[in-house]
Amino acid sequence: MAYVPNGLARAAIRFKPAAFAGTFVALMMASLIVTACGILLETGLRASAPPVRYAGAPVVAAADQAVDFVTGSGESRSETSTPLPDRARLDASLVAKAASAPGARTAVADVTFPVRSGGKEVTAHGWGSTAFTGEKLTAGRAPHPGEVALATPGAAVGDRVRLTTADGPRDFRVSGTVRTAQGGAPTAWLADSDAIRLSGHPGRIDAVVALPEPGVSAAALKSQVAHALGGKAEVHTGDDRTAAEGSELAYAKEMLTALGGSFGGIAALTAVFTAAGTVALSVGQRAREYALLRAIGTTPRQIRRTIATETLLVAPLAGAVGALPGIALANWWFGQLKEKGAIPEAVDLSLSVLPLAAAVGIAVLTALGAGFMAARRPSRIKPGQALSEASVERAGLGWIRTPLGVAAAVGGVTLSGVAASTSGDDAANAALGVVMLFMLAVALLGPLVARGCAALFGLPLRGAGASASLAAANSRTNARRLASAITPIVLAMAFSSVLVFMHTSEDRVAADQQREGITADHILTSDTGLAPDTLTKARGADGVTAAVGVLKTSVLVPVGSGGDRWLESASTQGITGTAAGLGKVQDLKVEKGTLTLGKGEIAVDTRLARSAHVEVGDRLALHMPDGTKATPKIVATYGRGLGLSQVTLPAADLKRHVTSAFPTEIWTKGGSAAALSALGTLQDRDDYTSAQSLDRELNAWANTTMAAVLGGFAAVAAVNTLVMTVLDRRRELGTLRLIGSTRRQVMRMIRWETLLVAVAGTVIGSAIALATLFPMVKGLTGEPPYIPPLVYGSFVAATLLLGLAATTIPARQALKSAA
Repeated sequence: MAYVPNGLARAAIRFKPAAFAGTFVALMMASLIVTACGILLETGLRASAPPVRYAGAPVVAAADQAVDFVTGSGESRSETSTPLPDRARLDASLVAKAASAPGARTAVADVTFPVRSGGKEVTAHGWGSTAFTGEKLTAGRAPHPGEVALATPGAAVGDRVRLTTADGPRDFRVSGTVRTAQGGAPTAWLADSDAIRLSGHPGRIDAVVALPEPGVSAAALKSQVAHALGGKAEVHTGDDRTAAEGSELAYAKEMLTALGGSFGGIAALTAVFTAAGTVALSVGQRAREYALLRAIGTTPRQIRRTIATETLLVAPLAGAVGALPGIALANWWFGQLKEKGAIPEAVDLSLSVLPLAAAVGIAVLTALGAGFMAARRPSRIKPGQALSEASVERAGLGWIRTPLGVAAAVGGVTLSGVAASTSGDDAANAALGVVMLFMLAVALLGPLVARGCAALFGLPLRGAGASASLAAANSRTNARRLASAITPIVLAMAFSSVLVFMHTSEDRVAADQQREGITADHILTSDTGLAPDTLTKARGADGVTAAVGVLKTSVLVPVGSGGDRWLESASTQGITGTAAGLGKVQDLKVEKGTLTLGKGEIAVDTRLARSAHVEVGDRLALHMPDGTKATPKIVATYGRGLGLSQVTLPAADLKRHVTSAFPTEIWTKGGSAAALSALGTLQDRDDYTSAQSLDRELNAWANTTMAAVLGGFAAVAAVNTLVMTVLDRRRELGTLRLIGSTRRQVMRMIRWETLLVAVAGTVIGSAIALATLFPMVKGLTGEPPYIPPLVYGSFVAATLLLGLAATTIPARQALKSAA
């Protein structure tokens, strides 16, 4: 009869369901991770949103809302694009050029900026923008210079109103009123010349909107306008007009791409590696069957075909099943990001067949590759040797795995030393490679590591009774089985600890720096910004000895070294007041230089200066919030930038580069709450916590979520592996019962083995995490990592409880079947 591998494969699945169930679960989880990350990556690449403000503008010309940063030259040249913290603007002279383009009926300037009226925030525009936004007067006429049209309750033609800009108050006559949309924000329209002059950016505008003559298409007008502007602006039509409205969509795309690509790559690699180990374990558990097949004349090619057929019977279905919860995970993840404001509401999750097909394909290729590698030895060795190795575990390691594992371990040690000898982002980036190299070393040298753990942790077990001594002996003689159980636990502890404790360390340092650096007695805050005269009123309040205004934003600073440089967003405070006044309300802990607030001067956090490779006296080439290049002189470096702000400069140097130049906060020394509470939301030094930036909040949440995803996957992989190994030991457990061991003794042995596995995995995973965290956190914060005992204890407890549950439950079932 002809040899039919498909029939043998089906029989193997039918009579060995535990091994194939474990393989199915591992491949399904790998597919889940790949699907979720693939969907997020695809969404980041394809994300789009319809325009809101420019929905009625056929052609929009605006500045690039991102900065292109170039490093290297020639073949090593690379270019990265970083979204701007604020809006980039155009020269107002481009309006006339756009209007002169053939096919253009007219061109109007668009300007948007905040003003205050009667203590409330009002959004101001130029009246010309109504040509594409569609607002209509309900009374009066369009504003002339010195006049305003209002969409505010109670406004009437002829009234006199005072609008306060960042430069001070201005009086206007109400020339017209506009219907207020239900729930709409109060809005004011000025004459275009007034709007450009009072916006805080004289001679600069947000965008140019070109309106076509009858019969001229948007595409044709776009081409003509682009030619007329001569490359001084980006010209947009269709959904591409959203890019002219700001950097929100670009930030969302960058974050989704990084999440799906960077984290997705690590998660997918981890998932694939773990799944491959499970497949290899499943093949190894059937070494006796393959040995018997070789003994009765089965050829090596037939063995390989059988394993390949088994894989093809399990992997595609596992990949397809895993894709379904992967879609749910991506949808939940995307929804959480949207709720936190990181993704515009108009952006939808992109779902195509590509990530699903990739997930199934990776599951199949992983299973085939792992099965082929695991089948090489049992299919090649002689039948007699195969039967011998099926009875007693082979002691030696493979000639491929050993040098690769040793190289990974040496690389991890070397890179850890490099990370420890550098600082800032260079240390953090090097530390990320440490965890990956050590994890690779543990996976490749698993049996050798397991023997060492069995010898070390098994010593105390030898004197703890017969069951503990037998557990130690089992662990020593079955190192490969032990390694399969330890590796997922190491993975869970290492990755989860790095992601979670990096965040706790940064939070701890930031909290300490805030507690020590805030010397103000009171801090006035406002979500919409404080009126310019608030600072004068605060200084005049009874008992106030010092008061400074603080304008919070971000700038882009080039960091890194060599060809690996990029623009990093740095928290920034613009100070209105004197350096002496700032010193009374903030202790920045100046380490070098003297903090002054002269024009063109800047003080930066010490770690940021190290990352940028600058020091006191140098000029720091940075990009202001609107992308304008600046080279202020560094006059001081200080140590409390993480808790306060990484960059400090005069507010006068910053105001022209932000949309809202109103002070964000006012810090005072002295005074009473009663005297200051009428000026804004008042907090004292004990209650105040600096509002975290969106980036930092998202990073904290993302780290926790990534730790949960990776840790959850590794936990499932560990449980899956432990269940597989216990169920595969039915014969061994039955033999122990036959020679007189009681059920309690056998179960006690299993628990001791589980304890050894859990302790070994926890210790190795913790060591890898510490080797990564110390240089990473030291480089980012200047302090050692902070590991909350309760959080770490919960990790250890979860590992132990999951391990015990994953071994005792199937062990009881195995003993029942053996009986």
